[in-house]
Amino acid sequence: MDDEWLAQRREQPSAAPAAVPEGKAAAATAGGSTRGADRKRGSFFRELPVLVLIALGLALLIKTFLVQAFFIPTGSMEPTLHGCEGCTGDRVLVNKLVYDFRDITRGEIVVFNGLDSFSSEVVIQEPTNPVALALYRVSSWIGFAPAGEKDFIKRVIGVPGDRVRCCDAKGRLSVNGVALDERDYLYEGNAPSDVEFDVKVPEGRLWVMGDHRAASADSRAHLGDPGGGTVPADKVIGRAFVVIWPPDRIGGLPVPETFEQPGLLDAAAATVPLLLGAGLTVPLAVWRRRRPR
Repeated sequence: MDDEWLAQRREQPSAAPAAVPEGKAAAATAGGSTRGADRKRGSFFRELPVLVLIALGLALLIKTFLVQAFFIPTGSMEPTLHGCEGCTGDRVLVNKLVYDFRDITRGEIVVFNGLDSFSSEVVIQEPTNPVALALYRVSSWIGFAPAGEKDFIKRVIGVPGDRVRCCDAKGRLSVNGVALDERDYLYEGNAPSDVEFDVKVPEGRLWVMGDHRAASADSRAHLGDPGGGTVPADKVIGRAFVVIWPPDRIGGLPVPETFEQPGLLDAAAATVPLLLGAGLTVPLAVWRRRRPR
């Protein structure tokens, strides 16, 4: 009897699961997708403040130790760098780390703090509206507005120990008796200097000049000040090495060829290739002698 009952149970079809109406199934699927999207959206907004804080922290570290953007507010470095008060000026990136590993060299464009050594070339009026002031300070911090009245950008003409003079019999600027050909960067129509000077750059200081000599209050404007117009090298923030804005002016800021004349090369710089050559040759000679034949 039991065997017959089991056989009959096997032959009977099993009950089909209850069908779910098509509309309810679609609604359930849509509801699940909506809840998933809401969870993702909520998760993004919860993580956004953390992402912003991380981005600001990284930007602060980069600005403090590596690279900083600067806005050019005046035309004192034209035609190399464009800038004017109240209009769109160039933005440059400044390498703040490079001079921790080597000395400042002639022909480089540097940003420095001129507090106690230079008079401001531009008066910056900060907005009075709190919101506009906050936006202005953020823009200054990232280099899209003037950073401050005491930050200057000039070209290094003389380094410690140099004798910088203007002008020679042909009206040229000279360094250690070597005349500079400044046609590559000097503002068209400007003389190398409208002020005569003959300066020996003291130790730890720099002689700096703008490329637009007729519109630059540089070292020449401070000849009667302590330091004779020179700038403390330890006030240099870094080297401007590239223009990043506007797009049609993006490009590097190399040292002009005139500063690479043999008479201007420092003795230390001239010995570097020799030292490198010796450092590579000696180990190679020792290795060749000791290797098995």
